[in-house]
Amino acid sequence: MSKAPVVEVKDLVVRYDEQVVLNGIDLTVKPGEVTCIIGGSGSGKSTLLKCLLGILQPVGGSVKVLGVDMVNASPRAVEKVYRRIGMVYQAGALFGSMTVEENVSLPLREHSDLDAQIIDIAVRMKLGLVRLSGFEKRMPNQLSGGQVKRVAFARAIAMDPQVLFCDEPSAGLDPRIGRGIDDLIRNLNRAFNMAMVVVTHEMESVKIIADRIVMLAPMAGGARVVFSGSYDELMACEEPVVREFVTRAPLHEPRAEAKEVLRQLVGED
Repeated sequence: MSKAPVVEVKDLVVRYDEQVVLNGIDLTVKPGEVTCIIGGSGSGKSTLLKCLLGILQPVGGSVKVLGVDMVNASPRAVEKVYRRIGMVYQAGALFGSMTVEENVSLPLREHSDLDAQIIDIAVRMKLGLVRLSGFEKRMPNQLSGGQVKRVAFARAIAMDPQVLFCDEPSAGLDPRIGRGIDDLIRNLNRAFNMAMVVVTHEMESVKIIADRIVMLAPMAGGARVVFSGSYDELMACEEPVVREFVTRAPLHEPRAEAKEVLRQLVGED
């Protein structure tokens, strides 16, 4: 098996109009590795993910996914990359008019020449892997939030991708269901030796799933990588912006009485 990085970003610069959003980003993902990208709101996590997927063009630097230059490659070359990667969107992004079976089989029907019977077997296998056997005929509106995420994972791995990208996979889920998604990520990673890039702000998830963590932080002139390493190294890091993020606590502000809040709202003395 090749030891070459499956994702390699060098000196990436992204700008929206005149505002630099990412400045000098370096990132490497190894085969079979789960890399979590963390950072506060506005740190550029989603922007970086869009660049990795070739959706957003940077103004500087390079992005390679499975050895393909996503900045300068032809549309045909990028399309070939898409057939070798999977994507789990934050809200699942299932097609509401399709059954679970139809959603999961869509990549296979669109991008393979497999016989319908083989596709049916593949779909059932993938649903079994995410513990949704028997859900084939259900519609998305008949699923819970956690089940929607699991179907999204089944669809994303339908074509046995080499790299799986996940955008906030446990967002909006209660802690118990979120832990189930964390376990699913780890199980898929181990079963298929599949590299994963997970954008998240859930530190409990990071602790469970991450082999390596990359933290972005907004700075003057654009967000930069302020940490790259293991979870234990993250917890031991003395960089102020890192400490503030990993040890943040709820604000404890003086509580205003309800009558005082009402007075301020209506402007009465």
